[in-house]
Amino acid sequence: MKRQIIEGLIFLSGDEGIDSTQLAEISECELDEVKDALDELKLHHEKSDSSLELVLYANKYKFVTKSFLYEYAKKLLDVNKVKQLSQSALETLAIIAYKQPITRLEIEELRGVGSEVMLRKLLAMDLISEAGRLETPGRPILYQVTDLFLDGFKMSTLEELPELDVVTQENDEDLFQ
Repeated sequence: MKRQIIEGLIFLSGDEGIDSTQLAEISECELDEVKDALDELKLHHEKSDSSLELVLYANKYKFVTKSFLYEYAKKLLDVNKVKQLSQSALETLAIIAYKQPITRLEIEELRGVGSEVMLRKLLAMDLISEAGRLETPGRPILYQVTDLFLDGFKMSTLEELPELDVVTQENDEDLFQ
């Protein structure tokens, strides 16, 4: 049961990973028990026909796909780039394209919903990039569209974006909903 808990926590930690001290604290196990479970998990995933392996990078444990999946993952990611973007992705891209550079908070204020996950997806798809940080408390990240965005929408520059109709203050809330 402890091994399953440790495995689940590592999976839930995602790309960030999790260190053994955190695993011990959260699972309410002794550090030695956690280390034993980690050794068992590593061995289990090495010997099984699982496509995942347990790795330790920068003192954090995380699951990654085994190297034989590289070519397949590359195809999947290329196919996903070509796929039609969701309404949410298009809304977020439109806001960034018209208002760049723009912070996550400003995007969320315009959309009326959280955008952190969508920003991560658009960053992973290389449709947006970080454009520095705003010089305010907390120094939020500024986002901008990339050349891949321009290529994907067959534009040379952002000046080719269609003109936005003038929207009254009352209708502004419905603009991206």
